[in-house]
Amino acid sequence: MPKEKETPIVMKLEQNRKVMNDRIGVDASFDIGFRTLKILDHEVNVYYVTGLVETPVIVEVMRQLFEMNDTTEEVTSVFQQIKDDIPHQQVEVVSNMEKVITQVLSGLIAIFIEGETEVFIVDVRAYPGRTPQEPDTEKVIRGARDGYTENIIENTALTRRRIRDERLRHEIMQVGKRSKTDVCLSYIQDVADPGLVKLIKEEIKKIDIDGLSMADKTLEEFLVNQGRNPFPLVRYTERPDVAAAHLFEGHVLIMVDTSPSMIITPTTYFHHVQHAEEFRQSPPVGTFVRWVRFFGIFASVFLLPLWMLFVMQPDLLPPNLSFIGPNEESSIPIIYQILLADLGLEMLRIAAIHTPTPLSTAMGLIAAVLIGQIAIDVGMFVPEVILYVAVSAIGSYSTPSYELSVANKMARVLFVIFVAIFGIKGFMVGFLAYVLLLASTKSLNTPYLWPFMPFNAKAAVQILLRLSMPSLKIRPSVVHPQNNNRQN
Repeated sequence: MPKEKETPIVMKLEQNRKVMNDRIGVDASFDIGFRTLKILDHEVNVYYVTGLVETPVIVEVMRQLFEMNDTTEEVTSVFQQIKDDIPHQQVEVVSNMEKVITQVLSGLIAIFIEGETEVFIVDVRAYPGRTPQEPDTEKVIRGARDGYTENIIENTALTRRRIRDERLRHEIMQVGKRSKTDVCLSYIQDVADPGLVKLIKEEIKKIDIDGLSMADKTLEEFLVNQGRNPFPLVRYTERPDVAAAHLFEGHVLIMVDTSPSMIITPTTYFHHVQHAEEFRQSPPVGTFVRWVRFFGIFASVFLLPLWMLFVMQPDLLPPNLSFIGPNEESSIPIIYQILLADLGLEMLRIAAIHTPTPLSTAMGLIAAVLIGQIAIDVGMFVPEVILYVAVSAIGSYSTPSYELSVANKMARVLFVIFVAIFGIKGFMVGFLAYVLLLASTKSLNTPYLWPFMPFNAKAAVQILLRLSMPSLKIRPSVVHPQNNNRQN
């Protein structure tokens, strides 16, 4: 991002006030607060944004400044005296107007002093927002109920609470010429790959845009080369315990202010199919849950194309599975029934997102009971189509990553079309294209199908089985950790 030309702070408050009025519209914007004080025979100007500051703290700071007028001691430096008497733990001195404006618009207050070329910046932020609560998309039966919020300060604190290591780093930078959105890079210094940290920093600094309107998603599109690939190249989480577990492994966490979703990098396909619930249960139970989830993901991609293939070529079925296939005739070809039913379920999902909660249950009943049953009764759909489409949809919902479930759904539709046109050859070509796409995908130079391509036996076992934590003594090699031993 091109560096802005710095405007120095001058000794005359009138000139500084004119710059502030022109730049942030003190007189035009009602939420920009401004006070003029007389402290030790010097004029002092205070700037703040009313909706982003904690009013009692500002009142206390001003009260302390006014009390300085009662001192009988001779003051040699008003600037130093004010600096010593400001009752706050975080006070910064800046000397250029750009940083002053950015900090004021971020929720801090700026204190200008007559005859001084430096300004005090006091952190009195109190961002509006909700309290930490369990994320809707990552619920667990056992475990913590706190989750990240839209406040980046709270998010760093939630992470720090779980990793009390002096080597945990939270490096903050700002992105967007107009939004100046705070972006925090979190990693454990002696674990994360320095090359990866450097690469992410460089990519973030290269971002040249007016603002991150969609926060983390906009940042992701600059960070990774998504192109036309629908599969997610970073993992999102709203759970501090999931984020901490990845930091311990050597991953890098990216936080964007105003978003509760943390970006975890780098990630593979199998990072998107794991869930915190597996690690909140015993290893056998976690392994069982994981395999059920694997089956659901497999069904969401391959069940409909396989059923379509068996309908078109029943000779592929062994005699004991000859019951597979529609038992009723329909005037609408099976391929159109599948696509219509799949499209209908997708419309239902989208409608559920935009439907107020009190009405969502009623809408679900209408869709499931009335539309589905009537469509079967009038002969538009055969019952088997509804069955297999519903099982595929359940498999999509069992996928922990929403982004991965949608990508798999798109792949499933293409699979069905290939099978309808080319039969078994279409299925084989579709399967090969699916695997080749995943195998050729890389996220920040990380192979997407690791540990199966390239193959790593120990890591592959950890993917297939939920092992006990004492047995996991080595960090995943895919992130190139500086320290491979988890005990250090």
